[in-house]
Amino acid sequence: MIRVMLVDDQALLRAGFKMVLGAQPDIEVVAEAGDGAAALEILKSTEVDVVLMDVRMPTMDGVEATRRIKGPKVLILTTFDLDEYAFSAIKAGAAGFLLKDVPPADLVQAIRIVHAGEAVVSPATLRRMLDRFAAQLPSGAPPPSGDLTPREREVLLMVGRGLSNMEIAGRLEVAEATVKTHLGRVLAKLGLRDRAQVVVYAYEAGLIVPSPQPKV
Repeated sequence: MIRVMLVDDQALLRAGFKMVLGAQPDIEVVAEAGDGAAALEILKSTEVDVVLMDVRMPTMDGVEATRRIKGPKVLILTTFDLDEYAFSAIKAGAAGFLLKDVPPADLVQAIRIVHAGEAVVSPATLRRMLDRFAAQLPSGAPPPSGDLTPREREVLLMVGRGLSNMEIAGRLEVAEATVKTHLGRVLAKLGLRDRAQVVVYAYEAGLIVPSPQPKV
């Protein structure tokens, strides 16, 4: 069973998600909380695999709560596709984000994907978010990439540009499994959680230059 916690200050929204998830044979909602602080307290005594986390809540928002959570995977709930709060949460360690009006089937699939260790937000979407918000957000110096082999650095750059494993395999003329192996080594050497954080790293390290923003 995938143990899920719902964190949102709207009880009605939590009830709707709980109804959808409760109908799944492999998912169980084991806890609920109305803000980030309450969620952290519950996590001290409750085993949770995936947290569905709202970003804008009283007492403690979802970004700060995500930063403090160790262990469970976090999926951010947001109202807008390109949202600085969602991006901040991904920088803080979230595995991706979902729109609050996500279709039930997509919600269930996203939870299963995150539980399996993958990121839900696509690298291409994350790149658009980075182009829009990266310059506005403070960040510490990323770990050096000097330990990467030339091929690992090549894979890092391609992931940073939003390419999928299949697309990278095609460009490098190698098997997709080989790309996954290289990416796994990149994650391990840089201390990153998933490919979404690889994209963030590529921007913070200056390996990818944000696209110029159109003048309004």
